[in-house]
Order: sequence, then structure tokens, then C-alpha cells
Amino acid sequence: MTPVPPPRGTPMLSVPGARPLVWAPAARQVELLLPEQGAGTFDGARREPLRLVGAHVPGWWGHDHELPWGTDYGFAVDGGPGRPDPRSPWQPYGVHGPSRTFDPAFAWTDDAWTGRDVRGEVLYELHVGTFTPQGTLDAAIDRLDHLVDLGVGAVELMPVAAFGGRWGWGYDGVHLFAVHDPYGGPRALQRFVDAAHARGLAVVLDVVYNHLGPSGNYLPEFGPYFTDAHHTPWGAAVNLDRSGSREVREWIVDDAERWFVEFHVDGLRLDAVHALLDDSPTHVLTELARRVERVSQTLGRPLTLIAESDENDPLTVTGPDQAAAAWTRSGPTTCTTRCTPCSPASGRGTTSTSARSRCCARR
Repeated sequence: MTPVPPPRGTPMLSVPGARPLVWAPAARQVELLLPEQGAGTFDGARREPLRLVGAHVPGWWGHDHELPWGTDYGFAVDGGPGRPDPRSPWQPYGVHGPSRTFDPAFAWTDDAWTGRDVRGEVLYELHVGTFTPQGTLDAAIDRLDHLVDLGVGAVELMPVAAFGGRWGWGYDGVHLFAVHDPYGGPRALQRFVDAAHARGLAVVLDVVYNHLGPSGNYLPEFGPYFTDAHHTPWGAAVNLDRSGSREVREWIVDDAERWFVEFHVDGLRLDAVHALLDDSPTHVLTELARRVERVSQTLGRPLTLIAESDENDPLTVTGPDQAAAAWTRSGPTTCTTRCTPCSPASGRGTTSTSARSRCCARR
């Protein structure tokens, strides 16, 4: 697991590692599963009971000890089968197997990188699995100089969240915090971003928050991550405005923050935001934009959100505060929101041109 801020009032032990924590609000019992290291399965795993933690944030279960980095683990709800962590940062055995703790510390060499506002840059949409014969992030590094010669300013990685099988477009990911292991896993993504920045290339990551794929989606066993109150082309909608939605929204926003902080990406391309159906007073995209703006201030570099939409609602290009005052039930459909460490987005154009002719805002 990646370090997750614990609910207030829960003890953290000062040892290297990550404390097992999981949200399961309706569970009567949750167990930590510790399989034999490297086995790749939950069969025969040792089971240790978790306890409810954090009176102010009910539904969180935790262990009293932290796990060393690189430990395989999982959870079981109410005596059921072993399942991966809903916030798993690493799935070395695929989407059905145990999760693995991951130490985000990395020997970055991009200290001189001051970031880049990707609006107006030429974006190259890159599918890791088909960009090279090897289909890995490390192999893609060797071709970054070709993109520089081509005049590309930013590389847009198609989704890298772990999905079922070896090959795929990436839009059926089920572990949003985990980098697809056949691509090289989380450490390979850090190496890729570091190498891109060394060549003057920004990195935008395509993320999918409007649905999950069917293979390996165990979230409903943990909590109300989905709701029948809204429907999308993929079925029940992600729960953004019904009971339990507070933790689901945090699950999304925390994921976005992690890519900026632990992986140094410069922007996120948000898939089909019109399918983020949210009747809350504050739409999840406004919440996300505000969080990213705070992260930008902390990191001292510009961060960009690019949202794909089938609608033409201009609200979010005006900034999160103005949009929050004007959201309608149709929801926000921003093209690009820039978060800078010094000022709100300026009035300059927001069209980002793709090397494959897919523009953020079509001219």
C-alpha cells in the first residue's frame, strides 16, 4: 500500500512501512490477509483481524502495525475471500491477486524542472503497450528523443491503471492507484516521468474516474462505491452524491493528488467528465480542481487538468470558485483548468493540440 493518511485519532507507529487501512462501512468483520511472499495468491494466507479506527470517520478498519515496503497483502470482508486493496498502489500478480506495499521514495533528478502549463503545447497521445515492441514504460524512454525531434511539448499517457489481462486500451482499469504491472509498475512510471522532464517534456496522465472495468472490480464488496441513482453507458454510476459518497470522492481526489506528488506528472486528462453524475452542492470536479490548486501551491509548479466532454459548458474554464457558484445539474464540462502556484488561470486560450489531432477544445 502507499502511505494513506489515517483517520484522526488513530495511532501511527514510527517504523518504515505502511499501515493497513481500508474503508468498509457495512462490514461486521475485516481481516488483513498476509499470503506467502511471492506466492501470487491468497490461498493459505495468514489472517489477522482489523479493528474499527477513527471515531470521526466511521467505517475505517485498521491494523495496529505497519507493513514493511514490498509486502504482499489483501483484505477479507466478513470472512469472505481475499481481495486486493481498493487503494492498492501495486498489483504485481494482476487485478485478482494480492496487493503489494510500495515505497514512493525515488531518486528524482528533475529538481530543475519548474513545470509547464500544457495549454497550447503539442500533446502526443502515447499508448504504452503499443508504443514499442516491448510495451513497457522503460522501453518508451528510449524513444522520447524522437518525440522531442518531432516538436512535441507534452506526452499524454493513455490510462495506466491496472486492468485485467496483459493488453488493453486502459479504459477498463479497476485499480486506480496502481500502475499496470506489465507496463513496469509504479517505479517504472517514476523513471519515465523523470526521463521525460530531463528532455524538457511535460507528462499528462489519462485517468478514468467515471467507471471501472468488469474484471477485478471488487469495490462493491467493500462499500457503496456505486449507485443506482444515476446510470451511465457502463451501468451504475460512481457514487458521488449518495450515502457513503464522502469517502468515494476522497478516493478519487486522493488518487489525483498522488500522481502529482509521488509521480511528478504535470497534468491529468479526465475521461468523459459528463459521466461524473453529481447532484452535490459542490461538484466533484470543483473539489478536484481546488485540491489540485492547493497541491500546485505546495509544489511550486503549474499543474493542469484537461477534461474530455461531449458538452459545451464553459463553466470550469472560468475557475473552480466561479463554477461552484453556477453549476447546474448538467454538471461541469471543463476543457482545461490550469492550477498555478501564483495566480488563477489567465484568459488565454485553452485549446491543447494533440499530435493525433485530438484537441481539448475543438476549434
